[in-house]
Amino acid sequence: MTKNEHEAMIQKLLDKRAKLKEGGGADRIEAQRAKGKLTCRERIDKLLDPGTFQEVMPFMEGRITDFDLDKSRFLGDGIVTGFGKIFGRRVCVYAQDFTILGGSFSEVAGWKVSKIMDMAVQAGVPVIGLSDGGGARIQEGVYSLWGFGELFYRNSLASGVIPQISVELGPCAGGAVYSPALTDFILMVKGIGNMFITGPQVIKAVTGEEVDMETLGGADAHATISGVSHFTAHSEDEAFSMIRHLVSYLPLNNAEQPPAVEPTDDPMRTDKSLNTIVPADPSEAYDMREVINKVFDLGSFFEVHAGYAQNAIVGFARLHGQAVGVVGQQPNFLGGAIDINASDKIARFVRFCDAFNFPIITFSDSPGFLPGVAQEHGGIIRHGAKIVYAYSEATVPKLTVITRKGYGGAYIVMGSKYLRADMVYAWPTAEIAVMGADGAVNILFGKELKNAADPKAERERLVAEYREKFANPYAAASAGHIDDVILPEETRPRLIAALELLRDKQTKLPPKKHGNIPL
Repeated sequence: MTKNEHEAMIQKLLDKRAKLKEGGGADRIEAQRAKGKLTCRERIDKLLDPGTFQEVMPFMEGRITDFDLDKSRFLGDGIVTGFGKIFGRRVCVYAQDFTILGGSFSEVAGWKVSKIMDMAVQAGVPVIGLSDGGGARIQEGVYSLWGFGELFYRNSLASGVIPQISVELGPCAGGAVYSPALTDFILMVKGIGNMFITGPQVIKAVTGEEVDMETLGGADAHATISGVSHFTAHSEDEAFSMIRHLVSYLPLNNAEQPPAVEPTDDPMRTDKSLNTIVPADPSEAYDMREVINKVFDLGSFFEVHAGYAQNAIVGFARLHGQAVGVVGQQPNFLGGAIDINASDKIARFVRFCDAFNFPIITFSDSPGFLPGVAQEHGGIIRHGAKIVYAYSEATVPKLTVITRKGYGGAYIVMGSKYLRADMVYAWPTAEIAVMGADGAVNILFGKELKNAADPKAERERLVAEYREKFANPYAAASAGHIDDVILPEETRPRLIAALELLRDKQTKLPPKKHGNIPL
């Protein structure tokens, strides 16, 4: 090989690398930016630590030439795959390039994403998908469907093995939304991210109904109504910052513990304001987020699914530097009653925590399951059973704090000792009973009240008597159903001590292929 031939080979590689960065061409890149959107490579650069991205299979091209597709060949075929680091920790990533045939998912995309998914599982690192494409490439027919099928299969097998995160950055439809739905967390960027199975045009053609993309499948719709999306960002910069923050809580895989940080908050810190945070009037609401923020390391609570099923709270926090999963009920919304959506939200989060070794800390204020025909016909029995299943199946350390109401089945499902919580603490304000005093008196003494000389006075007496017996945690404590009654202000040090004890907890479930959760 001559010197000129050698230099020509080097130049050919440099030219190909330069062409990769051109995507679908300058015009299409400009059109992408005109929509307020970054290119796929700019997105990867913002997500990962500077200089850490290593691309995989960059020069792969499609073989399908139908519909004049050979006139639109682009290096990489609309998908960029590779690996890099976030805060120095390894991750794999793939990003759709909307400037190449609208980011449509091709046979080549199937090969490239399958490769990076396989690498992520084998290396034991999270995978992050940046979605910006309208589904399977129509021109490729069954070949593009194969690509999606391979991705779905790998999403399913990787579930519970490595964390999977999806970021929706464009109009994602059909198969382009099934893959994110199989991942652990979805973040949508408001104004540019959309998810739907069938778009507005198809809906109009089939049903005659007119609906715009944002109403049908925008970030707000999926964050608050469907519950498909876990996080909402108002810009791409905010989105990548949120994903980096999320990753900082996650282990690389299911064989690792969640990463701890050097604690900066006093483990013995107490907060006397917790002693009065629960109102004296049992019908008065309070904000469980305030409890959570005061108990855990200051500023560490990172809420998940914040806009959906707001009668339940789930998220990650740190307790003396250790990452934990937090579940709570929100008396400020529906009184904290558990409905269908809250059941799904809690159960899915608990199962994620158990899969990836997060201790689960539950703050229970359970007035009951939400009553009503719509809930019954919607399957509240089946959905509520998911919480029972999730807590029962979880083998990680489980700590529960009962702050106020612990009524009936709702008390049982929220991390009670009956579902094998390791430690259950109750505040002095806890009420543990089959139901509230008013309802119980109506059922137990209905006949007596009808025959009483003064039904109102007798009812007040009976309610007071019932509350005296059950509107405190001591009956449950005397029976061993809770482990201790504690001052609210000492919740933090008590949880830290229990978590330290249970750090190496070992529990085995009965041998089986898998259970049959009531989906």
